[in-house]
Amino acid sequence: MEMSLEKIGTRLKKGELIIYPTDTVYGVGGVLKEDTLKKIYEAKTRSFSSPLIALVNSLDKVDEIAIISDEHREKINKLIERFWPGGLTIILKKRENVPAIMVSNGETVGVRMPNHKLALDIIESAGGILATTSANISGEATPSSFVEISPIFKERVDIVIDGGKCPIGTASTIIDMSKSKISILREGSISKEEIENIIGKI
Repeated sequence: MEMSLEKIGTRLKKGELIIYPTDTVYGVGGVLKEDTLKKIYEAKTRSFSSPLIALVNSLDKVDEIAIISDEHREKINKLIERFWPGGLTIILKKRENVPAIMVSNGETVGVRMPNHKLALDIIESAGGILATTSANISGEATPSSFVEISPIFKERVDIVIDGGKCPIGTASTIIDMSKSKISILREGSISKEEIENIIGKI
């Protein structure tokens, strides 16, 4: 990597955007500031009605932005123990410090810890949390390797990191644990069956 993590962190904290590899697919990310988040939506030509998720580098960071309900705490802890770091995004009630634009004015936020050393180092350099979504213009295929990212999209961000191919190459599974009824919103790299093996029938 040509740029040091310290330099990347400094630039991200100033509000710049980064394309970077994760375990699942390539992401475009920025810090949790309204102006930075707006730039992510503009780069993707994405509707503000589609929320971004938060990638974290440690469990402590989850508590900074989300509330784990007592009702599902045991199940959430089991899922985190089994599937984090990895391809599971957990939807939780958001804390007040999460900008409304990031979650489409909703009450919840998706959180994930990627199983990818470079991604975790980049997230840590920015303060431990990066608002992230897939590194593509809305409607394009989601890139699982650097060569699949469109040149036009690369030009719309400030920092571009070539990490080759993503090890999993499939988007994360999204599970909503913010309500009494648990539901899987997207089945991705982790199957419903694998989740039910850990927390029982959904």
